[in-house]
Amino acid sequence: MSMLPGPMAVTAPTEQVRETVSSPEDIDKMVQAKTHPGVLQRQWGLEARLDPNVTFEEFTYWAKIERELEDEEYRRFRAVESSGILGHIKGYFGKNAYEDDKVINSRNLQSQEETSKWSEKQLTVATNKDENGINSIPPSDTHDLDAEWRTAARALKNASWGAVFYLITTDILGWSQTPYVFSNTGYGLGVGIFVLMGLAAFASGMMIWRTFLALDSSRFPVMSFGDPFFRLYGPRMRHFINFMQSLQMFLSVAVVLLGNTGIIAQLAGSANLCFVVCGIISLVVGMASGYMRSLKHLGWFCNFSVWINIVTFVIICVAAAKHGPDPAAAVQNGVLNKAWATVATMAPVKTFVNTPPAEYQPTDTNLFAAQFNGINSMVYAYSGAVMFVAFLSEMRRPMDFWKGLLMGQTFITVVYVFFGAFIYNYYGQYAYSNVNQSVYPLNLQVVGNVLSLITGWLAVFLYFNVGMKTVYLEVGQEIFNLPPIASRKGKYIWWALGPMYWIIAFVVSMSIPQFSAFTNFVGGLFSLNFTYSLSGVMYLAYKIQDGARLPGEGFDPATGETVRLDGGIKRWVRGFVKTWYLSIPVLIYTGCGLATSGMGTWAAVSALESAFGPGGSVVTSWTCVNPYYNP
Repeated sequence: MSMLPGPMAVTAPTEQVRETVSSPEDIDKMVQAKTHPGVLQRQWGLEARLDPNVTFEEFTYWAKIERELEDEEYRRFRAVESSGILGHIKGYFGKNAYEDDKVINSRNLQSQEETSKWSEKQLTVATNKDENGINSIPPSDTHDLDAEWRTAARALKNASWGAVFYLITTDILGWSQTPYVFSNTGYGLGVGIFVLMGLAAFASGMMIWRTFLALDSSRFPVMSFGDPFFRLYGPRMRHFINFMQSLQMFLSVAVVLLGNTGIIAQLAGSANLCFVVCGIISLVVGMASGYMRSLKHLGWFCNFSVWINIVTFVIICVAAAKHGPDPAAAVQNGVLNKAWATVATMAPVKTFVNTPPAEYQPTDTNLFAAQFNGINSMVYAYSGAVMFVAFLSEMRRPMDFWKGLLMGQTFITVVYVFFGAFIYNYYGQYAYSNVNQSVYPLNLQVVGNVLSLITGWLAVFLYFNVGMKTVYLEVGQEIFNLPPIASRKGKYIWWALGPMYWIIAFVVSMSIPQFSAFTNFVGGLFSLNFTYSLSGVMYLAYKIQDGARLPGEGFDPATGETVRLDGGIKRWVRGFVKTWYLSIPVLIYTGCGLATSGMGTWAAVSALESAFGPGGSVVTSWTCVNPYYNP
């Protein structure tokens, strides 16, 4: 059976096919005849990663072997790697010595060691059993895997920790909202919370990393954020995670759609273009992207967007230092005094070390809620941990993920604190959540808005593609038995469902047109939990189940069976007690994340009430009023 799509597909080994009709006695005879390695060959690969018959112990057993293989390959790589700066430069532009060495030697080496290990495995299996006859510590034999399958699977993993650093910074880096955070919290709380949230985001990444290392293998690869929850809690938890992720992606599409609508409205402010018409323009552009089922069409544009962000960053910094803010976006879309809406009539810029008073709050006059709205935007800027599993699945050596994570989170935190504090110093209470719209003078604002519109559409294309695929795969195919997305029928269904997805997102965005408050709501309810709470839930379950093992328990590769001496709540309590030094801090961390999410969601709802109330935003549901028109 083919395990991989396309030219890299491989078929299952002969032993795996034979075992489907063989009894344990037949397998023992094959072992004695040296025609079988002695390990029950369960089906593995992409089709088997969600096999409900595979136990936690079996997942962790093969994951340990996978890490040993990766260490062995890395040692071979270091043996042939060029040293020094010139050597690294030569290796970058020339052939990869490690890949050449692997292609030449890996199959022969694995084949030779596989043959020599068969008899050793039988001896180990026989001598390593306890009084119950169960192999409590399975043999650390790394060569019973099918060589062709693993070569094909590993060939798809090429990312280094440097590539992960790039992916983390480009996926998470959302510097345009950081001045708005300071306008809600002031300098002191803003800097402190940015650093604290950065450290917490790093801790979440480390927990996801450790869980991935313990569960992922070539036999049973971990591919998405929901996979670890399937292996730790079961299929229902995975469905819940995938549903929540799909809903977050959908709301993110609505948020970016609304943000692009606001930019178009500001660009067309002099013409007094109807706000809903601006939304329809943004909708039509988004719907056009629905015909792309693959992200490969966006690769070049996404790389280009990085440079667009750099140019926009420089423009905003220069404009802020020389010209100050355009107050229209912050005043018309928030609760600031509406008399401050023009450059000629605006109050002087005010900055605060502590929380700004109610008169200078941009989103909510309730100071406690205002602080949490700032935290929500901060969390939204740090969100991205949901993609870490996908990054790890692309790495040739996932043990190095922590390097890219550390550098990426450090870089992001420094940029956030610098840019947020710098722009807040010049914009004060007028720092809007999409800071491009606060730029002055008009010519620089137009340039920044056009560039922001391009990157915003790229972001919404990505959110739609990922979100729609998750809905199609996890709901359409698994529940309603829709055809594969790559098939002819699947293509037509995708094209039919795409416009419906966009139209629903458009309806949501026009019904709740408060960009800042809507962003805070998504950040508090979804981004905060995916970045902080759920990573703790994941790691806590892994540590408890790993710590609950008893002598005589474990996965026996000779029979393919897992033995547990007990189960239920008793097992979970034992695992928690045995790992209390980690479980208690992680439980507290998870509880803090859930509590912060609850308070943040309440603050976002409070901000929405203020925006729709007296003295709030001039943009109401399905309004035609252009907030940037100045007759």
